[in-house]
Amino acid sequence: MIDAIKNVSSLSATRGLGSIATDLSSVASNAIASTPETAIGSSAVGSFASVMSDVAKNTVSTLKDAENASFAGIKGTMSTREVVDKVMQADQTLQTAIALRDKMVSAFLDITKMQI
Repeated sequence: MIDAIKNVSSLSATRGLGSIATDLSSVASNAIASTPETAIGSSAVGSFASVMSDVAKNTVSTLKDAENASFAGIKGTMSTREVVDKVMQADQTLQTAIALRDKMVSAFLDITKMQI
């Protein structure tokens, strides 16, 4: 199941979104890119596709960590508290990813309904 989610991170390459460049000449873009609160690794100044790809990769990583923690809990090599913490973190990450997906689909539908 988690491997199916991994395919989401490759959407930018398959859909040709990886080649979209952003215009960082505007003052607002430079102000956002320069604030430390918005820095997400090196993709803070990257394209929308690269940011979404990073979000998908982080989600998959968190879900895999929770899955591994569950197996470790079953084997008895990890405490119950640590397993619960990892699973709750994965649940929160998954809910965030679902909400983000729903917002993007809603925005796409709004754009398609616009009159030209």
